[in-house]
Amino acid sequence: MLRVDSTSDVSLTEQIRRGIRRAISEGDVEPGDDLPPVRQLAADLQVNLNTVARAYRELEREGLVSTVRGRGTVVAAERSRQRVPRGELRGRVRDLVADARLSGYRRADIEKLVLKELRRGAW
Repeated sequence: MLRVDSTSDVSLTEQIRRGIRRAISEGDVEPGDDLPPVRQLAADLQVNLNTVARAYRELEREGLVSTVRGRGTVVAAERSRQRVPRGELRGRVRDLVADARLSGYRRADIEKLVLKELRRGAW
C-alpha cells in the first residue's frame, strides 16, 4: 500500500500521511475501508508505532479517516471530509511550483507532471 524512505528530508509521519491521502484520492481505498492497525503498519514499514499513530491522528483531524471503537481506523465517508479552501489550495500549488522552479524544472516539465497526475486520479 505504501512505502517510506528513511533517507528523505520529509518526516516519516508526513510520508505516511501523504501516502494514505494519495491512496484515498486515487480510489485505492474507499469510504468505509479499514486501514491497517497501527502496530501492523508500523511493523510493515519498520517504523515506530507512534509515527503511524501520529499520521493517523493527523488524517483524522483532516476528516479523511475516523477511529471506530472495536474496529480501528477506517476511511471516512465522502460527506464527512473537509473541503480545502480555494485560497489554501492555491497556496499549495504556488509552493509546488516554487519548489519545482528552485529544483530546476522547466515550465513544460511542471505542466507535464501536473497533467499526468490529473489524468491518473480517480474522478
